[in-house]
Amino acid sequence: MKANNFFAELKRRNVYKVAIAYGVVAWLLMQIASQIFPFFDIPNWVVRLVVLGLILGFPIALIIAWAFELTPEGIKRTEDVDPVAIARAPKKHAWIYVVAIGAAISIGLFFVGRYTAQSGPPSGPSLPEKSIAVLPFDNLSRDPDNAFFAEGVQDEILTRLAKVADLKVIARTSTQKFKSAPENLSDIAKQLGVLNILEGSVQKANDQVRVNVQLVNAMTNAHLWAEIYDRKLTDIFAVESDIAKTIADTLQAKLTGSERSAMLHAPTEDPVAHELYLKGRHFWGLRGENLLRAIDFYNHAIARDPNYALAYAGLGETYILLPYYTGADPQEARPKAKAATLKALELNPNLAEAHNAMGKIAYTVDIDLQRAIREHQRAIELSPNLASAHHWISNGPLSGLGRLDEAIAQGERSIELDPLSAINLVDLADTYMYARRFKEADAVMKKALEIDPSFAYAHWIYGILLQVSGDLEGARMQYVTARARENDAQAIALRAQLAAIMGRREEAVSALAALEELGKRQYVEAYYRALLYLSLGQKDQALTALEQSYAERDGDDIGVIKVDPLLDSLHGDPRFEALVQKVIAPKNQQ
Repeated sequence: MKANNFFAELKRRNVYKVAIAYGVVAWLLMQIASQIFPFFDIPNWVVRLVVLGLILGFPIALIIAWAFELTPEGIKRTEDVDPVAIARAPKKHAWIYVVAIGAAISIGLFFVGRYTAQSGPPSGPSLPEKSIAVLPFDNLSRDPDNAFFAEGVQDEILTRLAKVADLKVIARTSTQKFKSAPENLSDIAKQLGVLNILEGSVQKANDQVRVNVQLVNAMTNAHLWAEIYDRKLTDIFAVESDIAKTIADTLQAKLTGSERSAMLHAPTEDPVAHELYLKGRHFWGLRGENLLRAIDFYNHAIARDPNYALAYAGLGETYILLPYYTGADPQEARPKAKAATLKALELNPNLAEAHNAMGKIAYTVDIDLQRAIREHQRAIELSPNLASAHHWISNGPLSGLGRLDEAIAQGERSIELDPLSAINLVDLADTYMYARRFKEADAVMKKALEIDPSFAYAHWIYGILLQVSGDLEGARMQYVTARARENDAQAIALRAQLAAIMGRREEAVSALAALEELGKRQYVEAYYRALLYLSLGQKDQALTALEQSYAERDGDDIGVIKVDPLLDSLHGDPRFEALVQKVIAPKNQQ
C-alpha cells in the first residue's frame, strides 16, 4: 500500500478521529485521577494504574478503529462495509463536541489543580525536601541472631547521614517504632516530619552480605534510587558509606570536606568486634536492666579491638544512664562513665558521641556547666542531627544557667529529630516548666504520655509540674500513678513532701527517717531530703542538704537549682544565692 493511500485509508476508517478523541478523553481521566483521587485517600498506585491502562489502551483503540466501522446497522468489520455508501452517508459531528467538551473539562481541572497547589492554604506544615528517615531493615538471614546485624546496618547508615548539616535525619529511637517496608509511607513520613524514606533488607551468610536499599519520596511513592550490594562482610563499612553518600547526593545535600571524610571513616577493622558493638547498641536502646547486657557486649568488643573508640563511647553513655534506669549508685557508675569517655576521645578526638557523653559527665559529675555546653556544642558540630546532644544541652547546662530561650530551642530541635521519643518530650516539658511556661509544658507532657502512658519518669515530672502550678490533687494522682522501684528515694520524697504541703506533716517526718535508714544501705541524694525539709518549713536544714548535694557532685539535681520551681521559696536567701553562684560559676575560676 502506497503512503498516500495508507493515510487516506486512516482517514476513511476514522482512525484520526478516534486517536484525537481518545487522547482528549484519556487526558481528562488522568486529570480526574490526579486531582480528585487524593481527596478520597485513594492510593497513588491506583493513579499510576489508571495512567498505565490508558497508555496501553491507546494502540488497542486505534486497532479497533482500523478493523471495525460503526454503521446504522451496528458495528461491522471494515472489509464488510461499502465505502461508497459510507461516503454518501450524512456526516456526523458528535465526536467534535465530545472532544471539545472533554478538552474544556481537562484544561479546567489542570488549572484548578495547579492553582490550588500553588495558591491554596496548606493543609499542614511543609516537609523539608532534604529530610530522611531510615526505617528498620528486614533481616533476610536464616539465623535470627543476625537481626542485630541488620539493625546495625540501619544504624550505621543513619549515623553517617546524621553528620551532614544540610540534611534533616530522624533518630532511630523514632524510626524503630515502624516495621520495615510498611504500606502507609506517607502517614509515617508525616509523623516523622520527613519527605523521604529509606527502606532496606540485609542478608548475611558466613562472610558474605547482601544489602538491598531503596530511597522513596513518601508523598508521591516515587522511587528516587535503589541498589543491591553483594559484598564480603569486611566491606560492610564501605557499603554503608556508599549508601549514605549516594543518598546525600540524590537529595542534593551540600557536603563539606569534613563531612565526606566522616562518612568514609571505618570505626574498626575487626568485623567480630563490630558485631559485638552492634549487640551492645541494641541492648542500650532497650534501656532498663538491658543496659547491663550492653556493658558486657561493649567490653567484649573492646577486648577484641582495644582501639575501638566507638565502643568506649558506647560504654561511657551506658554508665551515664545506668543510675536512671537500674538504680545503680551514681557515685560508682559515673567515674566509670568518665574513664570510658576519656579513652574514646583519646582514640578519636572527633567522635561526636564521645563529646556528647563528656558534656553529660561535665554537667552531672563535675557540675561544670560551661564546659558541658562546649562539649555538647562540639558534638552538634560533628553530628548536627545527633538528637541526644540537642536534648542533653537543653535540659542540662543551658537550663541550669538560666538561658531558657536557648534551652527551649534546643529541646524543640531534639523533638524535630526524634519526634516519637517520650524522654525528649518529657524533658522539653521540664524545660518549659523551668521557664514557668506551664501551659506549654502541660501540652508537651500530654504528648509524651500519649506515646508511653506507663512511662514512670513522665508521671513524676508531670506531678511536679502540676504541684508548682497549683494543682495539688492532680500532682498527688500523678505521684500515685508513677511506678517506683522498692526503696526509691525520689518516690519517697516527692510523695511525702506533697503530703506535708497538703497538711499531713507527719508523712514528711516519717519520710526523712526512712531516707536516713535507707542511706545506710545505698546512696541517697541529699536533694530529696532538702525537699522534705522545705515542705516542713525548715529552710536551714534544706540549705544544708543542698550544700551536701553540691559537695557530693549530684549535678543532676543541683545543676538546675537556679531555675528549679520546687526551690522558689529559697530565692533571696544569702546561703542559697551563694550556692547558686557556686553551681553556675566557670570552674576554672574557682
